[in-house]
Amino acid sequence: ICIATCTAFAFIAHLRIPLVIDNTCSAFYQEKDPSFWNKWAQSTLKNALQLQKLNQNTAKNLILFLGDGMGIPTVTAARILKGQLSGKSGEETQLEMDKFPFVALSKTYNTNAQVADSAGTATAYLCGVKANEGTVGVNAAATRSQCNTTQGNEVTSILRWAKEAGKSVGIVTTTRVNHATPSAAYAHCVDRDWYSDGEMPAEAIQAGCKDIARQLFENIPNIDVIMGGGRKYMFPKNQSDVEYPGDKKHFGTRKDGRNLVAEWTNRMKNKQAFYVWNRKELMSLNPNNVDYILGLFEPGDLLYNLERNPDTDPSLTEMVEVAIKILRKNPNGFYLLVEGGRIDHGHHEGKAKQALHEAVEMDRAIGLAGLLTNIHDTMTVVTADHSHVFSFGGYTSRGNTIFGLAPMFSDVDQKPFTAILYGNGPGFKVVDGLRENVSTIDYQENNYQAQAAVPLSMETHGGEDVAIFSKGPMAHLLHGVHEQNYIPHVMAYAACIGQNRDHCMSSNGASGLGPALASLTALLTLNHLFC
Repeated sequence: ICIATCTAFAFIAHLRIPLVIDNTCSAFYQEKDPSFWNKWAQSTLKNALQLQKLNQNTAKNLILFLGDGMGIPTVTAARILKGQLSGKSGEETQLEMDKFPFVALSKTYNTNAQVADSAGTATAYLCGVKANEGTVGVNAAATRSQCNTTQGNEVTSILRWAKEAGKSVGIVTTTRVNHATPSAAYAHCVDRDWYSDGEMPAEAIQAGCKDIARQLFENIPNIDVIMGGGRKYMFPKNQSDVEYPGDKKHFGTRKDGRNLVAEWTNRMKNKQAFYVWNRKELMSLNPNNVDYILGLFEPGDLLYNLERNPDTDPSLTEMVEVAIKILRKNPNGFYLLVEGGRIDHGHHEGKAKQALHEAVEMDRAIGLAGLLTNIHDTMTVVTADHSHVFSFGGYTSRGNTIFGLAPMFSDVDQKPFTAILYGNGPGFKVVDGLRENVSTIDYQENNYQAQAAVPLSMETHGGEDVAIFSKGPMAHLLHGVHEQNYIPHVMAYAACIGQNRDHCMSSNGASGLGPALASLTALLTLNHLFC
């Protein structure tokens, strides 16, 4: 219908009859004209030529957006979804990360794994050192689950480097705050699953290893912003949850009887510090009057954005807004880690719709962060820890709903199939010995599990490279194909923190120490000559 309508519009336009037409048909008509593509390409070329003027300022602020499991196919599918949610065909839409001027590829393997996990990769892009799968904040000499391999193999993160340089630091995630990604920012643990001492073997506790929740509050004192899920790991075993008091699966898990939230609140009582556990409490705060915030909005991971209760659960975008408004008050700047962690969970469950809506929500947060900061003094990096065996194809036509069917039947079993498919996972379905006929079910339902080639209870990660998008000071240093552990080294260099500081004395946009020292030297010379 649209094609026929647009053809009619084209005829009317040829007659020069003014007419208002919708976005989709307008695009259809424009794209028939070669000048549309030529003008777009020339405009892009002009913008690209401007990139020769590299931003070599010192980065006052650093923001890392980590889409857990956000491989390149996920980025492309999320782009289409974003466009379709606004009534467009989708393919021509730009994600906020698409607008970043520099793009590179990251090699995601762990030191002992061809296809990586989220813990070893987090150690790479936060601590600058590749590590074994399942371990956080320790080098490759540490062995998973072996407590006695922890000591002496700890590695520190860029969040710590920033804190030691006088910057404010923050962690915002849609998973547990002690999940694999955020934990590498502050913990040193040989097992990513040691969320509290309730998940640790007795021998590890006796050997002196600390659970990750405890390390969150003890390793780096006074992390300024902590927001995400994971409440139950902070409270004594069997203590009921404030939000789900009758649900035992949400009860506290700590065997040591400690209430880490109460300890944090007591320690911070003389500071402008607030603990919140729901959206209402969060949004009622005035960031100008907050220096520290601990927000734990679920006992475990936050709900998927499609299932989120907007009255009680903040969105990732809302958490990022509050975080930046708190952190940016520091004249020395800040470092913020933001994780869209449930992209990964949606894929593992074979629920592509959940995963892609999570990716679109993270892109919203990226856009807002751009509005709240300045590209001249803020380096922003968007990347993923690893990919998934997620794909979409099947010769779908332009504008086909990303969750729709391919326009053809299989020439083997004569059944339809969805554009989105997984290489493995829980979506493998056999009915009477044959592949399930998807036309008999609601394949656009939020929790539909897309068909998979190999049956698994949980879909697996993928091993291909992932993208790195960057903008701001020194963003051009992220180019080409890099080892994943290169990322924090670049960010630290841009901000003059960590081990790379020699260039900071004279770099454009630095603290001003270079000119100050030069003036001091001149004064001392004159003093020596004339006094």
